Amino acid sequence: MSEAAAKLPESIRVLIADDHRLFAQALEAILATDHRIEVAGHARDGREAVELARSIGPDVVLMDIAMPVMDGFQATRQILADQPATCVLMLTGSNSRSDVDRARKSGAAGYVTKDRIAAELIDAIIEVVDR
Repeated sequence: MSEAAAKLPESIRVLIADDHRLFAQALEAILATDHRIEVAGHARDGREAVELARSIGPDVVLMDIAMPVMDGFQATRQILADQPATCVLMLTGSNSRSDVDRARKSGAAGYVTKDRIAAELIDAIIEVVDR
């Protein structure tokens, strides 16, 4: 087993935070294709993501940028203040430089655009957990 593979937890627990139910279900279907990943919960807004992250302690949070109640940037800052070992991957339909900068400033470990999710999501999760 490689050193990188030895660092990965047995199962990577993922919290999906997205207010679009069908998109969240599509994310879960993509993640279900990899035995290393377990979906630990779903949040429909930023505040619920913060509360669920506290209660379930995910390894990775897939965080939509634009959500009701509390946006993904604010929720990311809160989650990382409470649980600095958690990795947050920002998800968005936008490829704007300002969103990428805001994601980085909020402490996100990475950024995946929704049009590239099917091709890049699992690799992005493995990469941030392996750091």
